[in-house]
Amino acid sequence: MIIEDQSDVIAWLARQSTQSNALETERIETHISEIFLTGDRAYKLKRAIKLPYADFSTPQIRLHACEKELALNFATSPEIYIRVRRITRDGAGLAFDGSGELVDAVVEMHRFEQERILDQMALDGQLTSEIMSVLAREIAVSHTNSLVVQQDGVANIENILDINRAGFGQSGVFSETEIEHIDQKFRTGLQNLAPIVTRRADRGCIKRCHGDLHLRNICMFNGRPQLFDCIDFNDELATVDVLYDLAFLAMDLWHRDMKELASLVVNQYLDRSHQEDGYPCLPYFIALRAAVRAHVLATQSHDAPRDGAADKIREARSYYDLALSLQEPRQARLIAIGGFSGSGKSTVAAKIAPLVGPAPGARMIESDRTRKTMFSVEPESCLPESAYTPEVSDKVYGMMSARAADLLAARCSVVADAVFDVPDRRRMIEDTATRATVPFDGIWLQADPDILKHRVETRPKTASDATGKVLLMQLSRDPGSMSWKKITTAGSVENTISETLRLLGL
Repeated sequence: MIIEDQSDVIAWLARQSTQSNALETERIETHISEIFLTGDRAYKLKRAIKLPYADFSTPQIRLHACEKELALNFATSPEIYIRVRRITRDGAGLAFDGSGELVDAVVEMHRFEQERILDQMALDGQLTSEIMSVLAREIAVSHTNSLVVQQDGVANIENILDINRAGFGQSGVFSETEIEHIDQKFRTGLQNLAPIVTRRADRGCIKRCHGDLHLRNICMFNGRPQLFDCIDFNDELATVDVLYDLAFLAMDLWHRDMKELASLVVNQYLDRSHQEDGYPCLPYFIALRAAVRAHVLATQSHDAPRDGAADKIREARSYYDLALSLQEPRQARLIAIGGFSGSGKSTVAAKIAPLVGPAPGARMIESDRTRKTMFSVEPESCLPESAYTPEVSDKVYGMMSARAADLLAARCSVVADAVFDVPDRRRMIEDTATRATVPFDGIWLQADPDILKHRVETRPKTASDATGKVLLMQLSRDPGSMSWKKITTAGSVENTISETLRLLGL
């Protein structure tokens, strides 16, 4: 409900110009804000409204809300957010930070091109694995630095389910039968996940998060992806399990059929954040994010023009269907990808992981990243030769098998990526699947030594520290009898992936 007339403030902001340059003044309206893009600046004004979840009814409240928005977003994007500007009125009219009475307030930001928002970049086909890798790191750092909130984990999710059910009921788009069906699906799913959700809450995984972490709230600025426009008006909505926060981005990518990027950002986030214990919850969290999007779009259809309303209803139903499909039970399986350095293991693993199980696909467990975690270094950091002794490598493979066992016990699929050139290490991963009573597939990738050497020496920096010297050592050893399915990777990546999928029945 609109409380106050802001037309004079809006008109004044529209006339402002900090610099004369090629960027034209633009105005963007949202349900709770007015944003003015002027010169090289952006000014964000809170609309004078009072809603069940947001109160901006007085100038003083709006000033406080702007100050809070600045503080929360400055933590993740100090290069974008600048300051809060008070809008005052005296005899000469409106002014920024004058001595007259407070009329309103805005958050001042550096302006960025709308084409650099990841939502638009996705539409333009400009999102890359490199961008997603950096984004995974940015989100992991943000969550590490976020404030822990002690709450009951199950109650936290139940609150979301209650809001969801009420939202579905208000739209009129979905029948009572449909609402009851999806609500019961989620409540049954929560009962099954309650022990994990509770353990995670007890260990501090519920935090004051971004809360609205999708592609439209991430932009490329100064050469890297940066989070902006977090939920600042309602702490309750943003106080969630960090994996539920991440799930919005994963759901957004999955719904756009960018499954490989969704898998990548989730897996690399987990590699950095030590949140793997919550992996069994991710299909549920992603489904819940889809359901929230479904009821929001359904509600928005009431205020849209006739043609727009039909589009919103159609999109709402697509999210509803996604939310249901992600909760369908699927059998866990373990796939191991082996081969010498340069054979393409990581490339193949990244391609097949999204196709195994519900969103975000199978958990990828890589020996290179596992080893870096063991030594508490970033994946891109190089380890000394002492980190690659046979004794250390045995521990790495043991850790990989233990992690896979825990995930399989929780009915999650796993793709394990390592050289696996020692028979005992292959048997170890095979035995992990046997003990978990899940299907196992071993894939051995191979290519001529000259091809492997060229790939190792020319590929960009990854988590692997393998060099030409390391490859020669691998080639000098006999991998023993090989029962895994063999694939030659000398051809194109597409042919390798196609053959792998065929052998795996995907």
